[in-house]
Amino acid sequence: MAQVELTRHLFKFFPQLEGQRLEVEATTIAEVIAGLEKLAPGFAFYICDELGRLRTHVNIFIEEERIADRHRLSDPIGPKARVFILQALSGG
Repeated sequence: MAQVELTRHLFKFFPQLEGQRLEVEATTIAEVIAGLEKLAPGFAFYICDELGRLRTHVNIFIEEERIADRHRLSDPIGPKARVFILQALSGG
């Protein structure tokens, strides 16, 4: 199972995920997002647009590598991968 860590800011919108050990059965980033959507409905649309592409101010890393496929989210992950979902905050 992939272990997922989120930027603290995301817990403001999805408090049901806070304090949980987030693990999902997945072989791609798209499956990770689908797994998180089951745990917190609305999560997928919050980080992806209506076409399923990663939103501009969201980055996902598998271990230390940023994902390459921001459109189909097809980057493969290993069974014990650590996935980090980060949302940049903007404003002044």
